[in-house]
Amino acid sequence: MTGEEASTTKKAISSFLDIIEHNIKDIDNSQIERMVNEIIYTKAKGGRIFVAGTGRTGLMAKAFAMRLYHLGFDVVILGETIVPSASKRDCVITISGSGKTDFTVDTASIAKRIGTRVIAITSNPDSPLAKLADILVIVKGRTKDSEADKSISINGAKLETIKWDARQLTGIHAPLSPLGSLFELTLMMFLEGIIATLIERLNLSEEEIKARHANIETISS
Repeated sequence: MTGEEASTTKKAISSFLDIIEHNIKDIDNSQIERMVNEIIYTKAKGGRIFVAGTGRTGLMAKAFAMRLYHLGFDVVILGETIVPSASKRDCVITISGSGKTDFTVDTASIAKRIGTRVIAITSNPDSPLAKLADILVIVKGRTKDSEADKSISINGAKLETIKWDARQLTGIHAPLSPLGSLFELTLMMFLEGIIATLIERLNLSEEEIKARHANIETISS
């Protein structure tokens, strides 16, 4: 790696951090409070937390589910092979930057028919997913099918077709931010913040959390 490449890497990281901080500050406090309260209430009434997301967003959802399990929640990742039935006692957390992903929208729709509470996390308040939510949390961040990008042309070329380095020169959105990266990065930090709040609200100790951590793992020789 050349010095110039290293400099680009650091500038990109610094830019991402600034934007993530801005996006986090923009999240409505009342939405955060409602999400935390719903998760705790679900646990109190003996319900399960179902988590749904796809692609890289799905990876963030799985990381969140893992932490919820460490905190003592009965958590299920939708889309896996072994999934129990849902009930009115349960809560489904659906995550999609665009709010249009078929899997998450279908999940929310089915959950509503069952009577399961739906928490939706998305960047798009006017999306199909947002309209299905009992509790909506808006997390900003450029998504892979950003309508803003699709509506912009530069010298006759659609912005969505222009390479990332050329996008940087336009100053229209964050430099070097491919597809839904900014939403996913902001999402990860937001969900970690939710976990920290749950630890505090449930008065959990580090020892209690560690006791639920995996202890059957492959040991490299």
